[in-house]
Amino acid sequence: MQRRALLAATTLLPLPATAQGFTPQNPECIAGAAPGGGFDITCRLTARMLNETGIVGPAIRTQNMPGGIGAVAINHINAQRRADPNVIVAVSTGSWVNMATGRFGRFGENDVRWIGTIGADYGVIAVKKDSAFQNLGDLVTALRANPAGVPMGAGGAVGSQDWTKAALIARAAGVDPRRMRYVPFEGGGQTLAALLGGHIQMAPVDASEARGQFEAGEIRLLAVLSAERLPGAMAAVPTAKEQGFEAEWPIVRGFYGPPQMPDAAYNFWVEAIRKLQQHPAFPEQRAAQGLFEFNMSGAEFDALAKRRTAEFRQLARDVGLISQ
Repeated sequence: MQRRALLAATTLLPLPATAQGFTPQNPECIAGAAPGGGFDITCRLTARMLNETGIVGPAIRTQNMPGGIGAVAINHINAQRRADPNVIVAVSTGSWVNMATGRFGRFGENDVRWIGTIGADYGVIAVKKDSAFQNLGDLVTALRANPAGVPMGAGGAVGSQDWTKAALIARAAGVDPRRMRYVPFEGGGQTLAALLGGHIQMAPVDASEARGQFEAGEIRLLAVLSAERLPGAMAAVPTAKEQGFEAEWPIVRGFYGPPQMPDAAYNFWVEAIRKLQQHPAFPEQRAAQGLFEFNMSGAEFDALAKRRTAEFRQLARDVGLISQ
């Protein structure tokens, strides 16, 4: 899933993005969850960098809109701001899962305009620093003995992206994921607070969300759900596959716009994200948030979003989360 792009330094001019003369007025980025999670990171990192690099002139504010891990946000956009040229909304692989399983109500992948990505994240399995689970094998043993005996929680309800991470571990252990004891929260910030408070014993969250508490020594990561070990601060954390369990979960992070966003505005935001992807100051800032390079925008990102949502919809049918 990681994607490397060849960047031409001669084109990296810190000039405002333009599209047929369009300039946003009071631009806004909506993070569809409580502060502290992946959506929040996506908005705040992008808004800051677009402004600091001069790619977008007007200051971009971040609005947190928790509720259904993006459900309230997409309903808000479609009900009240269908043609708003000044708003972009943070999106992730989990949004595609929610669209596929009907958790966004009647709104799906064809009810937004897909703009582009700022990077990729990966799932991790987190426990408190003093947890009895020293590695993924310990957790799997406990799940096999009593699937409901390990209280766990993360952003979204059963069938959500974070639930699916835990379900991958359960399936690798030969356990029916529907027997797990799972508590839904509004994003990664609330999830990690619950973990540190002892309300849950395990949290299947994102690497970017967990990084701060991991580096502070407050949590232990039993596994990263990537094909290879991640570089940097999490280099010592083994993959699930290294420990004998086939479980991977890459997370794409990016943005969509309203379904009737005018073409000039849509092209403006696509161009802005492309310039940010290519800006020499961005890789360091992206890495500081635990994100990895994954550059896609415009029609290519539109095709990916629709393809992956269709794949998740079929998977949901296969495991009985939605009807045929």
